[in-house]
Amino acid sequence: MKTLAKNPIFLRILAFVVLLAVVAAVFQSLTPAYLSGNNIHALLRHMAVQGLAALGLTFVIVVRQFDLSFPGVASLGAMTLGWLIASKFGVGLGIGGAVAVGLFCGLVNGIAVAYLRLPDIVATIATGGVAVGLSYFYSNGASISKNFFMSGILDLNDAKYFGLDAPVAILALTAAIAALVLHGSRFGRAFYATGENRVSAVYSGIRVKAYVLAAFAICGALSCLAITLLVASSGAANVTAGSQLLMPAYAAVYLGAALFGAASVPATIAGTLLMSAMLNGFTLMAVPYFYSDAIVSTVLIVAIAAFDPKLSAALKRVRTSRSRKAPTSTSLLEVRS
Repeated sequence: MKTLAKNPIFLRILAFVVLLAVVAAVFQSLTPAYLSGNNIHALLRHMAVQGLAALGLTFVIVVRQFDLSFPGVASLGAMTLGWLIASKFGVGLGIGGAVAVGLFCGLVNGIAVAYLRLPDIVATIATGGVAVGLSYFYSNGASISKNFFMSGILDLNDAKYFGLDAPVAILALTAAIAALVLHGSRFGRAFYATGENRVSAVYSGIRVKAYVLAAFAICGALSCLAITLLVASSGAANVTAGSQLLMPAYAAVYLGAALFGAASVPATIAGTLLMSAMLNGFTLMAVPYFYSDAIVSTVLIVAIAAFDPKLSAALKRVRTSRSRKAPTSTSLLEVRS
């Protein structure tokens, strides 16, 4: 038991559980409906949307890049999905088309960053801007909901798979696949090697550019899969659908990384659960969105600071210097004698 208590992973999991319990207790005291069954289902369905976007972003963060395009790409995916359903192409083709759009935009980002060596922030902002602009071509900016009730797209929000709400089941399956790829395969370990030291990765035979390309492609595809669930829950596709993905996704990834020591699939899921728990509580309390956005932004800043290796190294140096300066019991005895 003592060995388990000293295990850093156990301590991190314990810290996460305690933090989640504190959040739940605070909101339950403020609004009694917080831990009700209906609200838990709503929280998890909302978490599925944010979680899918955060999972895709995790791959980009692991290779030490940034993607600011996925909200715009998700909006384009939402409008593509809506247009295909309105044109009676069916749900399967609609979802496939939306994910294909995300995959294509991710590949554009990957080529620009990995092969053309453009700055990731500038390149992804440009891609996201183009994606938002293209999303207006489907309906001149008007929302699309034609054939939604007849097509079956709403079942993605209302159906149940294996006793779980459909969005939760989709998130669980996607997270399992992502964990298997990123943590249980040589392919996944190469993502971490690319992010840690690209020079060493190249000399190890890893095709660094291809892995950066793959990370952006995965991020784009999963952002459009996430927006598919949001469209299914709202019953309409609109050009601003992806605007609510950016801050929660980044906050979830960095909060999870701060809690568990590195960006990973379990860390991202844990961070997403914490963020969704807080956002759900603010919604129940009817807190204006600008206040909840400010809190999410604050959490993001704190998480980034905690995850920053420079800050960690500085804190370690401070602890080391303090331990060296602290007099030992032997030295105290010598002084007294």
